[in-house]
Amino acid sequence: MAINRNKYYLILCLLLIVVSTVRAQTVAPYKNAHLPIQERVKDLLKRMTPEEKFWQLFMIPGEPGAEETKYANGIFGFQVSAAPQGTDASAQLLKYGASENALSLAKKINTIQKYFIERSRLGIPIIAFDESLHGLVRSGATSFPQAIGLAASWDTVLMRKVALAIATETKVRGIRQVLTPVINIASDVRWGRTEETYGEDPFLASEMAVAYVSPFERSGIITTPKHFIANVGDGGRDSYPIHYNERLLDEIFLPPFKAAIERGGSRSIMTAYNSLDGSPSTANDWLLNKKLKGDWHFKGFVISDASAVGGANVLHFTAKDYADAGKKPLATD
Repeated sequence: MAINRNKYYLILCLLLIVVSTVRAQTVAPYKNAHLPIQERVKDLLKRMTPEEKFWQLFMIPGEPGAEETKYANGIFGFQVSAAPQGTDASAQLLKYGASENALSLAKKINTIQKYFIERSRLGIPIIAFDESLHGLVRSGATSFPQAIGLAASWDTVLMRKVALAIATETKVRGIRQVLTPVINIASDVRWGRTEETYGEDPFLASEMAVAYVSPFERSGIITTPKHFIANVGDGGRDSYPIHYNERLLDEIFLPPFKAAIERGGSRSIMTAYNSLDGSPSTANDWLLNKKLKGDWHFKGFVISDASAVGGANVLHFTAKDYADAGKKPLATD
């Protein structure tokens, strides 16, 4: 009897191996988690239509809502709105509750994710993103002192504890990318975003950046240090044209970004609104290719600040129209 049982057990194991092998062969390579990432990406890109590639360039505030067909080609990411969309406000309140909480947001993001995985043609998941400068910008999340106040502590151990608390509150809500931290150097106190930074010292800003992004990245949440690079100009003007030489950039403005990438593990970078040496940061070959991807070997993804790509047309006048402004960053990549 023992011999027969062993025989049946062996046959069952062989059948399971055959079934799993057949199943693996029928799954598209880009969905096969056992294959190398580069191989999966190459396979996925071959399958994508121009429209699907186009929509993977977008991350916006919102959600599918009632217009599900609008996102039939997918989308890169959503900053999921706090309240459900629709016309019947009272029904929404009954369904989701009078206010958002961590559980309701997580359920909402899961529902949206399920839609894109199961109903879009290629099943590409979205990235749910948000802001978390000194606390996740969500109802019920903890608000810590502003960034400049955290930096004034000179306490990187404390900063790591704060970042871990924020990362935990972020992850339980289903959010997987934060457009944070601001690690620009506050070179002029007249600048209106000074309080978002870690101050004027590149060493302090670098250490605080690493202390902040590390707990997020270890928790599986993508951090996006910003704004690349030096988006405060003469007189404290925001998004002003910058004409700094390479040595000044290397010694003062670039170190926090390099530290966040190389020591903190940041997998994303946000470009600034300003131009650098006459070329918009969103399409600056020296900044994005030579420095970021070449010298620093950055393997993550670059995003623009909101509508910054169009700034080549309406702010810097280096593009003839929005279409031309959109082409330049793609040509730079």
